[in-house]
Amino acid sequence: MNSEASPTPVSAGPINIEPALKALAAALHGEGPAVELSVGPDGSLIVGHVETPGCDDAVAVVRTSGSTGTPKATLLTVESLAASSMATALRLKGEGQWLLALPVQFVAGIQVLVRSLFAGTRPWVMDMSVGFTPEAFTAAALELTDNIRFTSLVPTQLQRLLDDPSPDTLAVLRRFNAILLGGAPAPPALLAAARDAGVRVVTTYGSAETSGGCIYDGYPLEGVSVRVDTDGRILLGGDTVAAGYIEAPDEETGTFFEEDGVRWYRTSDLGSIDDDGRLTVLGRADDVIITGGVKVSAGHVQEQLEKSDAVAAAFVAGVLSAEWGQAVAAYVALAPAGTEGTAGEGAGDPAVVLQRQWQRQLGVLAPKTVLAAPALRMLPNGKPDRLAMTAELSALHRGK
Repeated sequence: MNSEASPTPVSAGPINIEPALKALAAALHGEGPAVELSVGPDGSLIVGHVETPGCDDAVAVVRTSGSTGTPKATLLTVESLAASSMATALRLKGEGQWLLALPVQFVAGIQVLVRSLFAGTRPWVMDMSVGFTPEAFTAAALELTDNIRFTSLVPTQLQRLLDDPSPDTLAVLRRFNAILLGGAPAPPALLAAARDAGVRVVTTYGSAETSGGCIYDGYPLEGVSVRVDTDGRILLGGDTVAAGYIEAPDEETGTFFEEDGVRWYRTSDLGSIDDDGRLTVLGRADDVIITGGVKVSAGHVQEQLEKSDAVAAAFVAGVLSAEWGQAVAAYVALAPAGTEGTAGEGAGDPAVVLQRQWQRQLGVLAPKTVLAAPALRMLPNGKPDRLAMTAELSALHRGK
């Protein structure tokens, strides 16, 4: 893969997306090479032009999040992006103006630009030079001029906005026709809070390999197929599926395949589909922890931990254990009222208190190691940094 980078310096304020829009528009019209966006150490937007031999209709190369390993370069075509954009507009009942509040180099961010190009509207960019803040989000949202407005957020961002005491923040949230919420599972309490506040949230499920979210509120978009394989894995099919990874052909990865003229992507998630065709994501296929001969779902344990009023969010993983083979370990973000005393040892330490409470309530499912912190470790795209948290939990468990 060869690329030429054209940095667009930004010292402060919103990034300048003009070069990215211009390059993407050229690629969509077949007048330019595929585009890969990245951000330099100084905050500059870098527009890379990528050679994609054998794929003449390539538009964008998007890196996967890398939450479980090395990011993969996913190749998105005119067909996959057009299908995704059209299906999104159909489900949201219109095209409108988008607010970019996520890193532009990931699929949710680049889709804001692509959907805007297909719709012929002007996206507005939030100032994220000092991170995501309710003040910056509100200021950017007030700049939107179209009557139909959309944005994409991750659960952590939405929680921060709903927690903000400013009435202006809630007012701008209510002005969006839809807020797409993806990147990580949304806690039921967060969705209920948004609904009670009059904020229109649409949960999304998908990945770079499906041109972004392709399942909205549990149901596939127009032209998207979903089924569960015999091993419980979720399979996603249709025109939104990517052309593959640049580094390896399909036959080497086994991730993409063709069946009866339909292109499919084999996810790493487990799921179930009810009689109404609604998909429920049950967790990752690799989140099964075998501890003491008992199979435990990390996703199920996470749900149980997040029921505690003291826990804002949780991440559960299996760590190596001489006694158990694997031990259940939890990295928990404390709710504001439970953040004091995290560094202490003994009864006043929230991690110790929670661990004892869960031992009584959950039995074999209870984590044997608990690390309490103000927040989960996150990747730049808003997804949990599974590798970093698992490493910390492993080190803590070994130190016991």
